[in-house]
Amino acid sequence: MRAAVILAHPNEDSFSHELARRAVAGLTAAGHDAELVDLAAIDFRAAMSPEERAAYHGDQPVLDPLVHTQVDLVRSAEALVFVYPTWWSGLPALLKGWLERVMVPGVGFRFDERTGKIRPGLTNIRHLVGISTYGSPKWYVKAINDNGRRTLMRALRLSCGFRTSRHWLGFYAIDSADDHARREFASRVERAMAEL
Repeated sequence: MRAAVILAHPNEDSFSHELARRAVAGLTAAGHDAELVDLAAIDFRAAMSPEERAAYHGDQPVLDPLVHTQVDLVRSAEALVFVYPTWWSGLPALLKGWLERVMVPGVGFRFDERTGKIRPGLTNIRHLVGISTYGSPKWYVKAINDNGRRTLMRALRLSCGFRTSRHWLGFYAIDSADDHARREFASRVERAMAEL
């Protein structure tokens, strides 16, 4: 299975980077082909340009060669793994921008020519995985609806189809967690990816 691990954190020494490395290690140990995409390291631009917005509903909605590379990766993958910190109760701008610029018509979804209704564009994806850290405790995250998780596990899943499995690994109250708790969670991520 080919897995794309999408990492959205600007600091190389972050815990998110460690989690992404552990996710790749687990996938690789299980014999999967895992490609890590560090969005900050490749200078992925979060904001859609005016030209991209104008092209969005046209025949060629992808204008940037870097976005083309991401589209090719998504189309060849069977698993999408997202690793990011939850900031302001949602996805970091870098990951939100990746979704907006990569999951364009013809990629993330398509329009049925007969009915005009939206149909899934990512039918090749069999597994969606979210790995996120939170500053707040789980009860608080749940109370405010966990917007990043909802975006990936609900909205993006509609682009894949209902047979796509969903897996969520959340590390809550990271601000008060000790090194032991962090190591345990990182090990949990690696084991979960090895069992995917």
